Amino acid sequence: MTTLAILTAAGSGTRLGRDVPKAFVEVAGTPMVVHAARRLAASGVVDAIVVTAPHRLVAAMSDVVGGDTQITVPVHVVAGGATRQESVAAGLAQADDGADVVLVHDAARPFASADLVRRVVAAVRAGNGAVVPGLPVVDTVKAVSAAPSATRTSGTVVEPVTSTPDRSVLRAVQTPQGFDRALLDRAHAAGAARDPDAHATDDAGLVEALGEQVVVVLGEEAALKITTERDLYLAGLYAEAPL
Repeated sequence: MTTLAILTAAGSGTRLGRDVPKAFVEVAGTPMVVHAARRLAASGVVDAIVVTAPHRLVAAMSDVVGGDTQITVPVHVVAGGATRQESVAAGLAQADDGADVVLVHDAARPFASADLVRRVVAAVRAGNGAVVPGLPVVDTVKAVSAAPSATRTSGTVVEPVTSTPDRSVLRAVQTPQGFDRALLDRAHAAGAARDPDAHATDDAGLVEALGEQVVVVLGEEAALKITTERDLYLAGLYAEAPL
């Protein structure tokens, strides 16, 4: 029994305002993708990593992750797709047949700790087919009507509130997400057969669409997703923390 981690790093990261894809942006002098791969390897429960890279940067990505001595497991780089879902599918296609657990992780969450990786894998191996880390939502959340109902008042868009969900049952989901390999394969096959424009925002969503159960384990603040300059600043606070 082995565990494969698919590390998605094919995004452009345009919202971060850099002239390189987000995975190559450095935090404390090291590319995000390297930080993420180091922590996957340091967990001791990941046997191999497949990194999905932008098509034109597969060789560059191979140089970046292949040259890091702290990434102590085999790493294979493949070209990602136009969407996250397509990129994960490309990674799955390269998975060794012996891998029975698959983690899907975002390079944009470079400081998800080795301990978090271990918690997710342990929950899958305990018999849960789909496991996601998540944090309790601390802010009050409002649901609003669809965009066509929005109106402008004095130049400001106003959106009618339709409900206030009970935040005690809400979780902000992170990665790595862990799956039984056969279940994830089935979820992606079903997802690919549906409307090609209806891409899932995470792999757990594909599993939910099958009617299968997804469970949540406690996430961590360090696993924040880097999208903006503010996120990049906060991420720097975790760069020197133990893996």
